[in-house]
Amino acid sequence: MWTSGESMVIRTRGVSLEGRGYGPTPERAPTIVLLHEGLGCVELWRDFPQKLAEATGYGVFAYSRQGYGRSDAAALPRPLDYMTREAVDVLPDVLKAIGFKKGVLAGHSDGASIAAIYAGSVQDHRVRGLVLMAPHFFTEPMGLDAIRDARQAYDEGDLRARLGRYHRDVDNAFRGWNDAWLDPTFEAWNIEEVIAYIRVPVLAIQGVDDQYGSRAQIEALETQSYNPVDVAMLEDCRHSPHIDQPARTLAAMAEFVARLDAIEAAEAEAA
Repeated sequence: MWTSGESMVIRTRGVSLEGRGYGPTPERAPTIVLLHEGLGCVELWRDFPQKLAEATGYGVFAYSRQGYGRSDAAALPRPLDYMTREAVDVLPDVLKAIGFKKGVLAGHSDGASIAAIYAGSVQDHRVRGLVLMAPHFFTEPMGLDAIRDARQAYDEGDLRARLGRYHRDVDNAFRGWNDAWLDPTFEAWNIEEVIAYIRVPVLAIQGVDDQYGSRAQIEALETQSYNPVDVAMLEDCRHSPHIDQPARTLAAMAEFVARLDAIEAAEAEAA
């Protein structure tokens, strides 16, 4: 159980992970589990988790993956299938640790890919829906170019100093992500196969001006999914909908979970 807004530590596989819950605990309400981007952590969600809990009535839980925030450092270089390993090996332990009963996985960027892999690889009837913000299912030249730009900003600009406010070992966080994505063999990375195995409704949110991924990512989800996919393409929005367009992102997510609640209520009544 958590105290809303206060930090906690999850220990799994000999690793300590930073976590924080907002709103009602899993015993009292469904839970939205937030999975951060490739350079994210608990703190970089800013006030979005608290506002999400207020907008939905759900509990919201965020954690920093190994190598990020105040979590333990990760061994480098990261394996190129690190997102699959996080989804299959680590996320089940995190859900167990917080006493997850039912709810939604909501991921951003790498976190969205992890959420999709989990839903397409792990049979977990507690997960009622997915929110995928700026998901990656395959690499794109424009996205890799943006990641190269990030490396230059880190090595020559102020990106390292800015990220250093949020990550205990900022080089571990940045290099773990950047080196993996810019490994020449990573260009072939593709997880589209998991889409057909997702068995819950999906809300996909992406900025029209996303510098890391094109609408082709969302089209792959729409064309290959056997379950309903709602899409929100946000104007005046780059890679981070919850930062660039927080009100519209919150509204879309609140409407989505309200529909999930209505579906569950109708199924219970029919039974």
